[in-house]
Amino acid sequence: MNAVVQTVQYAVKGQGVDSASLNPNFRYLRVTIEGRVALLALGNEDSHPQGPIEVWYSAQREVLRLQNGRLVGAVGLTTEWRNVVLPELPSWSAVAQAREPVPWVRVRDIMPGYRFGVRDTLLLRMVQPPQSSALKGPDPQSLSWFEERLQSDVPSRFPATLFPGLSADRPLPPARYAVALQEGRETVVYGEQCLAPDLCFSWQKIQ
Repeated sequence: MNAVVQTVQYAVKGQGVDSASLNPNFRYLRVTIEGRVALLALGNEDSHPQGPIEVWYSAQREVLRLQNGRLVGAVGLTTEWRNVVLPELPSWSAVAQAREPVPWVRVRDIMPGYRFGVRDTLLLRMVQPPQSSALKGPDPQSLSWFEERLQSDVPSRFPATLFPGLSADRPLPPARYAVALQEGRETVVYGEQCLAPDLCFSWQKIQ
């Protein structure tokens, strides 16, 4: 991890993130959060039955963990998500073809306060490209966009005993994803996510 942090520090030293000279041996994540732009480097990929988990590090040792474009961990920020449990979700292509929003349940632990087993019941659907976003470079019209928002009630297909825990105190704003669907491949290139109602960020893979 120290080597990755030093790489990010060197890349942005004395420069803006968007003009930084990047080491081609690393992959990077451009993150906009609370009005500042940060650069994270991919440290490693953890194996997982549902797909690899990317572990991204910032120069300030903030860590984001992403799995197929979804946040499965965040530490080093004012709100942290730990022990995030996701079901085996349908492919982005399947969601794009679905006539109705796809329901699913996410379980997470939140710090500070250590709220254990917070349960979010979500609806995922395809939407039109937004009029504005923090996406840089690609044409928004060339990507498939998806919105994920909270639903108040747990769908009956998810037994309550399978997901014990609490509901979040305040609802989170919707999340949004931009996915490149090309030749059978699905690549999430951009996302917008909130860790708390007042702590939201966007991210984009830039290399």
